Amino acid sequence: MSVVRIGLDLAKYVFEVHGVDSHGKVVLRKRLRRDAVSSFFANLPKCLIGMEASNGAHYWARTLKALGHEVRRNPRSLARNMSPTFYVTRSQRVAPVDRRRKQR
Repeated sequence: MSVVRIGLDLAKYVFEVHGVDSHGKVVLRKRLRRDAVSSFFANLPKCLIGMEASNGAHYWARTLKALGHEVRRNPRSLARNMSPTFYVTRSQRVAPVDRRRKQR
């Protein structure tokens, strides 16, 4: 498993991690509680992490940079326009599944 890019969806208690390799193939999908985030990223090789900019994102960016990762914080308006292999929110992953269910 060689994760190159990670999209990190921040929330109050449970964070969602979506990682892809250099070919854009999904190699990591995980839900983490707030207290497990630092230890999880400490055990990963250095990679690019994208997250939506918010007050909490600044704290996590500092924490992840201290672990050696490259962090990019993006405004909410750019989250939809970015490549889905780089930054994917939970609603973007669930939406295609919901559309398939409605068609049945």
